[in-house]
Amino acid sequence: MINQIAVFLENRKGRIGDCCEVLKHAGVNLCSMSIADTTDFGILRMMTDDNDKALFYLKAAGFMCAAVPLVAMQVPDKPGALADILIALDKAGVNIDYLYSFAGAGENAHIGFKTNEPQKAEKVLTEAGVKII
Repeated sequence: MINQIAVFLENRKGRIGDCCEVLKHAGVNLCSMSIADTTDFGILRMMTDDNDKALFYLKAAGFMCAAVPLVAMQVPDKPGALADILIALDKAGVNIDYLYSFAGAGENAHIGFKTNEPQKAEKVLTEAGVKII
């Protein structure tokens, strides 16, 4: 399991930049980020090199944020590899709330996903020969 930070942002110009500026001044490096938006707000999901420090400074700056555990896995960078893994999780009844990729190494992609059944997901991945990171 790895942790991501979820930041709730008003959907207005410059809010992502404001959030990133807090991290800049705190000396925290972003490793990945993704945003989902609606008309009124967005959820910025990110991983950093120091999530505890990032959370501290973001909260101090008035951002509503929380740490969220993700299951993280290494996926071979070849056609169908992710599909095979997702099919195995589905067959085991593991629901994925959302997923996104983050920096990988070499011939692999790194994918993190949110599920309400992380232990079951990790068991399925291990049985399928997927490297959990």
